[in-house]
Amino acid sequence: QVHLVESGGGSVQAGGSLTLSCEVSGNNNRFCMGWFRQSPGEEREGVSVMNVDGTVYFADSVKGRFTASKGNAKNTLNLRMDSLKPEDTAMYYCTAAPYGGNCWSTAGRIDWARIPGPPPLWGQGTQVTVSS
Repeated sequence: QVHLVESGGGSVQAGGSLTLSCEVSGNNNRFCMGWFRQSPGEEREGVSVMNVDGTVYFADSVKGRFTASKGNAKNTLNLRMDSLKPEDTAMYYCTAAPYGGNCWSTAGRIDWARIPGPPPLWGQGTQVTVSS
C-alpha cells in the first residue's frame, strides 16, 4: 500500500531551524512531491513543491528562508526551514502524486494542478511550533 512517511517537525524558538522529510513508501514510480501547511482557522497553504525534474516552487512567505531538496532515497523530499517565525507555526503535510510533468498551479497560491492519474496522496501531518 502506497503511503507517505513524514518525519521532522517539533518546537523551536523564533530564528531557529527545523528540517522536515517525506518519503513515498510502497511505490517505485517517480512522484512529484510537496509540503503544505495549515493553521487552525486558516486555509491550507502550499509551502514548497517539487516536480520530478527538480523544478521547485516556494510560497512568497518562505522564500529565502526555506530550502527544498531531494533526499538520498528515491521519492524523498526534504524541507529545510531556517529563520523560523511564529507565523510559521502550523501542521505541515506532505503530498505526492506519480506524475512526471508539471504538477503545480503557481498563479497566486501554490496548489495541485489538474493532473492525470489517481488523486494525490497526503501524509498525516507533522506539527511545527515556533515560539517568540
